[in-house]
Amino acid sequence: MTLGERITRIDNWLLDDVCQPIADRLPERFPAFDAGMSCQFGSLLLSAVSIIAVFVLTGMNDFGNMIFNVLVWCLCVSFFIGLSRLRVLVKPGKPNPLRHMLVSVRIISIPFALYVVYQAVTSPPTFGTAVWFNAFSNIVFVVGLYLISCQPRPPRVRTKEEVWGHQFAPRPGGGF
Repeated sequence: MTLGERITRIDNWLLDDVCQPIADRLPERFPAFDAGMSCQFGSLLLSAVSIIAVFVLTGMNDFGNMIFNVLVWCLCVSFFIGLSRLRVLVKPGKPNPLRHMLVSVRIISIPFALYVVYQAVTSPPTFGTAVWFNAFSNIVFVVGLYLISCQPRPPRVRTKEEVWGHQFAPRPGGGF
């Protein structure tokens, strides 16, 4: 088995055995795609907070770094907008095409998140808060990607009795 096959197997295990059971337990009115998009939005907010915190801690002296970080954040916003436009592809009861479309992004995002957590652990105390916001942002981003890639549940079939609001139950003891 090659390294690529092992990485793909780990990705499939994370999707099928870790994230899919979580997605299946979500309420019907809050599908996994919506939960994943909420995580993506939270990641954007945490990333913005970390960028602002770095600028406040450094006294906004490094203009080049500031512009670079804001441009990277703008790329993240465009990725978020692109994902939200792909919502029409995810239909209940049908295979999720984003599962295959986002394989490379999911696989690449995990080492980046691990590296940022390592940075947060080893960062100087003056930048600790800002770097931890960035680490949490990356972790939430990865969780969101995996939730977006989960298979949507088929819609629940309602019986005729549930539609009209009546709950028919058999009488105790049988009979009519």
